[in-house]
Amino acid sequence: MQEPGKFEVVTREMPGQPGDDEVLLKIKNISICGTDLHAYKGQQPFFSYPRILGHEIAAKVIDVGAAVTHLKPGDLCSIEPYRNAEIDQAVKRGKTTCGGKLTVLGVHEDGALQEYFVYRAENVHPANGLTADQAAIVEPFAIGSHAVERAEVVAEDIVLVVGAGPIGITVMAMAGLTGARIIALDVNTHRLGYVKENFPATDTLLLKDNILDELRNLLNGDLPTVVIDATGNKNSMERNFEYVAAGGTIVFVGLFQGDVVFNDPNFHRKEITLKASRAAKSVDFKKVIACFKDGRINTSGYITHRIAFDHLIDEFEKLYRPEENVIKAIVDL
Repeated sequence: MQEPGKFEVVTREMPGQPGDDEVLLKIKNISICGTDLHAYKGQQPFFSYPRILGHEIAAKVIDVGAAVTHLKPGDLCSIEPYRNAEIDQAVKRGKTTCGGKLTVLGVHEDGALQEYFVYRAENVHPANGLTADQAAIVEPFAIGSHAVERAEVVAEDIVLVVGAGPIGITVMAMAGLTGARIIALDVNTHRLGYVKENFPATDTLLLKDNILDELRNLLNGDLPTVVIDATGNKNSMERNFEYVAAGGTIVFVGLFQGDVVFNDPNFHRKEITLKASRAAKSVDFKKVIACFKDGRINTSGYITHRIAFDHLIDEFEKLYRPEENVIKAIVDL
């Protein structure tokens, strides 16, 4: 992506042999993230051009460095696309998702929309037993896993997930593993229909002016104890302070370029806990891979569109069309 709205195909030399702690990967497919869609429109924070996109990755191991022991040639794998260039205070405290010099593939450094790629082995997770499609969507489900961990969801919670897009769906799936009651809120009837079909235990609500009354009616006068917002929409995020129960927790997964404003007396009166959730940890990748293998997570229908690598430039803009009803698109190499 040379600049917003402009892709270009380039040819590069094959990567050399991997270093001692690296692996040489052949990319199988890439799933397209909201980050990519925003970057194409010039609306992605923390982004710089030109940039090779691609951070939701399925790959096959071609060669491994001398110090690599958990991978071998031929392994299918999923890539953890974040790394900290500096072991600063946050990283030392185990908060690897918010290091001051955290970089993300396809955002701060070139990603995997290319045929071959060398990457640090400790960020490469074996995914044998999964399909390549499943390996490519481990990363967004890991995002959902981390958000649920940030919210500290337990079985007694009522979790409202605002936004039934690709990340909101992963939050619902991971929160559902806790035994908590899950409610999905969105403006899109098609996405709510997908949730109801694939996660039948999840309640669905269409956003209306009287949504607070609808929430109370659904919950016999109560409100959600946890609200996880995956919209990245200012108005949506600010309304979360109305939705959450007293003593409850709000987690922002989505982000936008601007300020969130809320009423401070209401915030104090309800003693609300407000958190952000950024990226995911290694443990989230391992958890999602295990859940995919044993069938605890339903990924049916999550991938709605496929684009051949050679046709990406011609077909990318169709992913913005409302009538396409895109949830997740896969680029096949």
